[in-house]
Amino acid sequence: MNLADLETLLAVARERSFSRAAERLRRTQPAVSLAIRRLEAACGERLLDRGQPPRLTPAGEAVARRTERMLWHRGRMAQELAELRGLQRGLVAVGANESTALWLLPLIEAFHARHPRIKLEVRRSLSRNIPAEVLAGDLDLGVVAYDPGEPALDAAIVYQDRLAFVVPPTHPLAAARRPIALRRLATERFIAHNVESPYRDLTVGAFRRLQVPLNITLELPTIESIKQLVARGLGVAFVPRVSARRELETGALCEVAIRDFKVQRPLRLLAPRHGALSHAAAAFRALALERTPA
Repeated sequence: MNLADLETLLAVARERSFSRAAERLRRTQPAVSLAIRRLEAACGERLLDRGQPPRLTPAGEAVARRTERMLWHRGRMAQELAELRGLQRGLVAVGANESTALWLLPLIEAFHARHPRIKLEVRRSLSRNIPAEVLAGDLDLGVVAYDPGEPALDAAIVYQDRLAFVVPPTHPLAAARRPIALRRLATERFIAHNVESPYRDLTVGAFRRLQVPLNITLELPTIESIKQLVARGLGVAFVPRVSARRELETGALCEVAIRDFKVQRPLRLLAPRHGALSHAAAAFRALALERTPA
């Protein structure tokens, strides 16, 4: 059986006439009669008493009730699809780690102002796992600070971040007007992130290559805790600049340029290269690219 034949049965029952049902459906009367016979054959039951007017049999009433529910669900489905196309509903799941999630904050604010009825879910994940989660469909999009080198992913650079050397405002280096040499950090007490990353390896490698001691006295699991301890004068640190933007603007931390250690940290927005994004995810990606500086 097909839905068109079921709709024909409802039309005959409501109009109580084959001819009026045919007119309503813009079909010929023989086509309506054929549809009813086809439906009865599929059901194995007589669905209409062909009197004047035609009436539903008990089996026909059962089929008609179910058909009305099916048509209601079809209408709801069409409405929901229209809402998704019109960005009136939907969900976007974005994967990020601690620092890249901070970059997302202004973007989230702008997206919510533009599409307030779409739910946005930022899921904290290890940066190394995000590409696989996007490819598996567990995430719609992801933000990472490295090139995953995965051909199946589109990795658009959306922000030019860098590693920043930060000190408390009371630190002697806070007053430096020019970039300093890395060797001047030989006696500093460093507070480090204890999560392995390419940028930690770059930093350790640079100190080793220039034969500068790297005195790590504290290791912490979050960048937020590192910033707070630096602000309290317990040490100095290298952090993603995007994660310290607010503290640098308020003066809670000071950035000191290092002449022989400059590490760019471009942020990339990951999306599947093949397969369609949902309307909501596509709108979020479009807004991110729209706000990306040239």
